[in-house]
Amino acid sequence: MVRKKKSDQLFHEYFEEWIELYKVGAIRSVTLQKYYMSQQRIVELAPHLKIGELNRKHYQQLLNDYAMTHEKQTTMDFHHQLKGAILDAVDDGLIEKNPTRKIIIKGKKPSEKKTKFLNQFEVQALLKQLNLTEEINWDWFILLVTKTGLRFSEALALTPDDFDFSKQKITVSKTWNYKGTTGGFQSTKNESSKRKVQIDWQTAMQFSQLIRNMDKNKPIFVKSRVFNSTVNNHLSTLCIKADIPIITIHGLRHTHASLLLFAGVSIASVATRLGHSSMTTTQETYLHIIHELENQDNDKIMRHLSLLM
Repeated sequence: MVRKKKSDQLFHEYFEEWIELYKVGAIRSVTLQKYYMSQQRIVELAPHLKIGELNRKHYQQLLNDYAMTHEKQTTMDFHHQLKGAILDAVDDGLIEKNPTRKIIIKGKKPSEKKTKFLNQFEVQALLKQLNLTEEINWDWFILLVTKTGLRFSEALALTPDDFDFSKQKITVSKTWNYKGTTGGFQSTKNESSKRKVQIDWQTAMQFSQLIRNMDKNKPIFVKSRVFNSTVNNHLSTLCIKADIPIITIHGLRHTHASLLLFAGVSIASVATRLGHSSMTTTQETYLHIIHELENQDNDKIMRHLSLLM
């Protein structure tokens, strides 16, 4: 009787309860908000759909309706969030068969993608535009992200205590909640994000002088509330001055990774440096670069084999 009553529950209500039961307190607030956004999309697209009525046809229609206004990858992310709750409903006997089997992911035509990363010559042109003063500013922030590949929130959270100048390493163990009104330290994206990142001797020397008199436990870049758009706008201005493609701070992270890959650094090392949870993430993100490197390797292989005759 209880199970029958539960099967009559609206899907969006079930999904909201599932989020609160399994996700609240287990994932970062920014990720949690994405789940709640997905719940709102269900309210908009299928307000009367009951959990017990959810079959392949209904679920495919829900995804199709979502895909009308979203790109394929975004639709895939939406599907993955819903799928977790749906599979639990199947396990609990609220749905007879798994409705997510053999689902087709659709999506609207992708918008024109912005440049994700710079090449080596463009990076050099950008760095020439930096105004590296005797005090910390956003140009120093841009330099550090370019040379370390840190995420925006990771770089914001750095304190003098995170720098080990004798070993030329930065410890990444936290992030800065720049999306919250009060700021503050918070956990990293995942356990793999906790890492030590090697820096070159020049960067180590520069920052050792910059932060020597700063509070060891306070973030070196954050003086007041920080907006991602403020730093990105500043970076855009520098890109225009350097006459190079405009990219974002996150694009500098992609730039760092791509330069390492083109330099012959292994995917495993790049994944560790970026704090990826697995090499699969790195491979999927930089697939186009990996293919280009494979083509270069094939040319080398052929030239080498031709010398064996």
